[in-house]
Amino acid sequence: MRIAYFINQYPKVSHSFIRREINALESQGVEIMRIALRGWDAELVDERDIAERGLTHYVLKSGVKDLLIALIRIMAQRPKRFLSAVMLAIKMGVEAVRPLPYHLIYLAEACKILHWVEKAGIKHIHGHFGTNTAEILMLANALGGPTYSFTVHGPEEFDKPQFFGIAEKIRRAAFVIAISSYGRSQLYRWVEHEHWNKVRVVHCGLEEAFINVEIPQQPDNHRFVCVGRLCEQKGQLLLIEAARQLAEDNVEFELVLAGDGEMRGEIESLIGAYSLDDRISITGWISSDRVMEEILASRAMILPSFAEGLPVVLMESLALKRPVLTTYVAGIPELVKPGKNGWLFPAGSVDAIVEAMKSCLTTPKDVLQAMGENGRSAVLDRHSIDKEAGKLKVLLQNL
Repeated sequence: MRIAYFINQYPKVSHSFIRREINALESQGVEIMRIALRGWDAELVDERDIAERGLTHYVLKSGVKDLLIALIRIMAQRPKRFLSAVMLAIKMGVEAVRPLPYHLIYLAEACKILHWVEKAGIKHIHGHFGTNTAEILMLANALGGPTYSFTVHGPEEFDKPQFFGIAEKIRRAAFVIAISSYGRSQLYRWVEHEHWNKVRVVHCGLEEAFINVEIPQQPDNHRFVCVGRLCEQKGQLLLIEAARQLAEDNVEFELVLAGDGEMRGEIESLIGAYSLDDRISITGWISSDRVMEEILASRAMILPSFAEGLPVVLMESLALKRPVLTTYVAGIPELVKPGKNGWLFPAGSVDAIVEAMKSCLTTPKDVLQAMGENGRSAVLDRHSIDKEAGKLKVLLQNL
């Protein structure tokens, strides 16, 4: 079986789950051509991501001229299909997140991808994310190209589904993957019942490093780690507010923010304003191995997200037998069970975060250890990368 994978940016530090999925499919005999719009010059810290970059074809690497050549070639070779694709691009541009010119650019990108995959004999392309990635695949299909499928993660697609044209993308797709039952329900909301059978659940999977690893006992410390991009939807500012309350209550704790992002400056300013520099540190972007080290060195993972799909870092923490503290958001309650493997609190509540952190800090070590064992069992059952990639392979075989 030979297919292509298409991603907006690849490889990417926060998208290591895509690399794992590709590698797992390849280990099961699927040959995969990697295609991305961008990412050839991205800063990478993981050697596996660097290796993936060398295997990836980049649509925008050679500039606008190549896009125009690809567009003119397809227009000349198949004028009727090209006109149909133009009309589809215009339709997608009406009331969209981005104005019409972007959708015409997507059409040019689809023309270039189409040239590559047809030359390689690719009959199907799978994409990640239901945003411009899925639209480009849909346009390539409208031009007479391969069938396509895509994985929807959220929360962006759930925030503005009508503006991303999610329904049209599902109607034309061979199948669509949701990473949780919650995600599947949100896709059901925006497409007719006759297309519901296309929507399947395939969980994100963990790489072997988080499964076949020697896990030390719970550390005897007061350290929390929050892994994720420093951005609005992850809620780190709320976590700083909670840390301020803990400090005012003379509670002993340490907090590590593992990651980087557009809100780093604002977060650092708030940490300084509250004189929490001795309690809170920011690592910047780190490798998967370093993420593992940070989790293992902590009492628990905390993620006060406002919007999510189902965060891979929660799976990683539970796989490493570390309980998690997080919000009742999207697919998270499908994995995190209060009192069994972690704490759940309402999104947006500083007081609830403080209460959960205090509860975790006063929970006996043996209870935390038992919660960690429960969490690992749940993850191994639901998020084995080989098992989940196997589900995807079956869908590809049945095309």
